[in-house]
Amino acid sequence: MPAPAHGPSTAPDAAELTARTRKLLDEHPPTTTPRLDFLRARFDAGLAWVHYPEGLGGLGAPRSLQAVVDAELAAAGAPDNDPRRIGIGLGMAAPTVLQYGSEDVKRRFLKPLWTGEEVWCQLFSEPGAGSDLAALGTRAVREGDSWVVDGQKVWTSSAHTARWAILIARTDPDLPKHRGITYFICDMTDPGVEVRPLRQITGEAEFNEVFLTGVRIPDAHRLGEVGDGWRVAQTTLMNERVSIGGGRLPREGGMIGKLAETWRARPELRTHELHQRLLDLWVDAEVARLTGERLRQQLVAGQPGPEGSAMKLGFARLNQEISGLEVELLGEEGLLYEDWTMVRPELVDFTGRDAGYRYLRAKGNSIEGGTSEVLLNIVAERVLGLPPEPRNDKDVPWKELAR
Repeated sequence: MPAPAHGPSTAPDAAELTARTRKLLDEHPPTTTPRLDFLRARFDAGLAWVHYPEGLGGLGAPRSLQAVVDAELAAAGAPDNDPRRIGIGLGMAAPTVLQYGSEDVKRRFLKPLWTGEEVWCQLFSEPGAGSDLAALGTRAVREGDSWVVDGQKVWTSSAHTARWAILIARTDPDLPKHRGITYFICDMTDPGVEVRPLRQITGEAEFNEVFLTGVRIPDAHRLGEVGDGWRVAQTTLMNERVSIGGGRLPREGGMIGKLAETWRARPELRTHELHQRLLDLWVDAEVARLTGERLRQQLVAGQPGPEGSAMKLGFARLNQEISGLEVELLGEEGLLYEDWTMVRPELVDFTGRDAGYRYLRAKGNSIEGGTSEVLLNIVAERVLGLPPEPRNDKDVPWKELAR
């Protein structure tokens, strides 16, 4: 069962948060305080995630009041925690650790996760279980107070820079595939962990395949009950889809901004037909942006739901159509890609690269964070209430499934 949350008896309001933030700035001036020291002090002051419990980077305040803190810190020129670099930790690992971790686990992992001292990755997908994640075959066998894990994971972004990983593995092959899974925190420095780069269509190797051979995980690093990993993983997946498709953007932020910038700068490339398509995509992007704002308001009141799947679907479609139109607008020039090299980036850069890079990298948007086909099923069943697709493996033990 999830560990009980705890916090102050009275949640602070906007005025109190403003006062706390100014006190932090007075005691740790951003101009003279080392960046990491400032971030640690911010976490300890409860101003990292204000809606998290006291002592875990928050104060039990409404999530909506985070904007009050962020505005004060930005105005003072305070450093942030480079959220893009540690997005997997912030968007996926932290909510799961908070909901299902023991007190010791939460206090051990949340602070260095938020400050960026420890990068996280996600060991979910497998070569034979990508879209059908519940069919995974990586095994975890109990040995005393530890679990020994053997298997292979794939498409693991940032595994080459990660210190920790969230991992799901099969602990009971005699149960149906959704019920014999357990959720763990895996040490990426364990000698049994091997990370190999996967070169993708952009020439980069931002993600990897990961081989696990006799990896030992203490039972204390298990999140949730044994065999309840699928339910725990849903917390991760719902937060992942929100973090991928529901990020806050200004008007003309993201990919549509780059296309509009190219359009304004290159009048000689314009045609009436391309103009109409640009207008359609601009409207779609603005609708998606405003929908994301509404989704974030819903998050203030609770956990993310299937709406995040719809947002991620729209994000993938828009990125692919926008980048495709930009390449079409630029013609042969749009196919150029200046830095076609084998590099190991820490994060993906959609807007600071060539149009050709954006076009190629956007193809992955319909796969990462759940394929568009899977997300369409989620929206159909959980949002629209349509009947589920027939399944013949629901009650069959995993070990008896054809693979």
